[in-house]
Amino acid sequence: MKLTRKQQSALLDCMLEMGDLLLDSGAEVSRVEDTLTRMGKAYGARRMDVFVITSIIIMTMEFAEGEGMTESRRIQTAGETDFYRLEKLNALSRRCSVTPLPLPDLRKELDRVAAGQKPFSMRFWGSVLVGGSFALFFGGTVWDGLAAAAFAAVICLLQQWLGRTQINTAAFNLLISLAVGLCVGVVTGLIPALHMDKILIGDIMLLIPGLAMTNAVRNMLVGNTISGAVRLAETLIWAAALAGGFMVAMLIVQAVH
Repeated sequence: MKLTRKQQSALLDCMLEMGDLLLDSGAEVSRVEDTLTRMGKAYGARRMDVFVITSIIIMTMEFAEGEGMTESRRIQTAGETDFYRLEKLNALSRRCSVTPLPLPDLRKELDRVAAGQKPFSMRFWGSVLVGGSFALFFGGTVWDGLAAAAFAAVICLLQQWLGRTQINTAAFNLLISLAVGLCVGVVTGLIPALHMDKILIGDIMLLIPGLAMTNAVRNMLVGNTISGAVRLAETLIWAAALAGGFMVAMLIVQAVH
């Protein structure tokens, strides 16, 4: 595919947008680098040099004429696991690798994926199911499961509301865990039949950054040491904030009782 200089610049911008969306959807670094490399070569690049860590993408595209173009993209968001968008991005990259879309159509597809979100009803009922199920799995009663499901709904609503702010992930986890822990403590104090530990252990599963931590370890194992170490440090801070919020809530509840 023969591209003009202007089209090459537009393609590079689309590639950076694709990488940004992949990282924001929870893709591992190796997947982002591989996807951008394959798409760039499908559009006529002779050589692709892609460097990705969780906070920046640097990409150089060299075409047959011997001219190279380099751009970088600073990643501002921590990103969350969103398989809904990730699946659409993977399908788009596979389609473009086989039959490259015209650049205006590629930009439209990327804008459509960026604007699309998983339906809130799926997130809401998924949170309710997970919170209640884990409370039962870890030995809670049916009433503990129902209570955990109700608080899981509260967590989902708080995530939706706080997600619109610019608060960072560590503070986000700290505030949510503290608020939910205090609410659970109050309810279990009023209803002695409920078990605070079983409800909390069910709801904490919604907030633990398990997949992000797994991807961090995987990145280090496949050679992306910098990206893996950075993401692992981030997830440990997130987990510490989460544990700290619940711990403070439990200490306050015990002091009041």
